[in-house]
Amino acid sequence: MKDLIGQALKDFYHNQDPQDLYTQTNISELDVLPTAYLFRSYDQMPLIEKTALDLCRGHVLDVGCGSGSHALFLQENGQSVTAIDQSPGAIEVAKLRGVRDAFCVDFLSYKHGTYDTILMLMNGTGLCETLQKIPVYLAHIKSLLNPKGTLLIDSSDLQYMYDQGPDGAIWVPADRYYGELDFKMSYKSMEGPSFPWLFVHPQLLESLAQEHGFDFKLVGSGDHYDYLAALTLI
Repeated sequence: MKDLIGQALKDFYHNQDPQDLYTQTNISELDVLPTAYLFRSYDQMPLIEKTALDLCRGHVLDVGCGSGSHALFLQENGQSVTAIDQSPGAIEVAKLRGVRDAFCVDFLSYKHGTYDTILMLMNGTGLCETLQKIPVYLAHIKSLLNPKGTLLIDSSDLQYMYDQGPDGAIWVPADRYYGELDFKMSYKSMEGPSFPWLFVHPQLLESLAQEHGFDFKLVGSGDHYDYLAALTLI
C-alpha cells in the first residue's frame, strides 16, 4: 500500500509543504484532512483526545501514532510511552520530532512488552477493519495489557450519515454493519487503494468488550456523535 500519510508528514516536516490529504468513503464525498492537523499540540486537540491523554497511566502504547503528537505530549510530561505505526514515513517523522521509542510495525504483529494503557485515537476502532475482526483485536490487546490495564479508544456512531424513514428507522446496508466503510485516501497526484475502516456505536462496543473480559466505561463525548471509551481488563 502506498504510504500516502507518511509522504505527507515527511513533506510537511522537512519542507513545510502545506498540501493536504484527502479522504473519501463509500458513503461520503471527498473531504480534506489538513496535514498541519496531524502535527497539532495538546492545546489544539479536541476534548476527547485531551481526556484520553489525561487518563493515560503507567507504561503507554500509542497505536497508530502518526507524527507522534500524542506520544510527544505524554513523553514530555514524564510518562513512559512506546509509539507504533505501520507507516514508515510516520515513524521517521515521529522519531525526528523526538519520540524516543517509535517502531514501524503492524499492530497485530507487535508482541513486545506489556502496558498499563493502550491508546487508540482518531477513530481507533478503524484499525480493527471490520466488526468480525474485533474479537481478534481485543484478544491481542488483552495479551499486551498488564492486570487491570486499560484500552482508551474512540469512535463514532454513524447513524446520522444514513437516510431516515418516516418511522425514524435508518436505511442501512443489508450486507454489512452500517459502520463498516470502504475508505480511500489521496495526496497530491497519488491515490491509495480502498481499505476497510470501522466505526462502532458505543452500545455495540460495550457488548463486545464485556463479552471478551473488559469492563466498559464511556469517559468522553464530542459534538459529532463521537465518543471515548475506557475498556479495562476485569
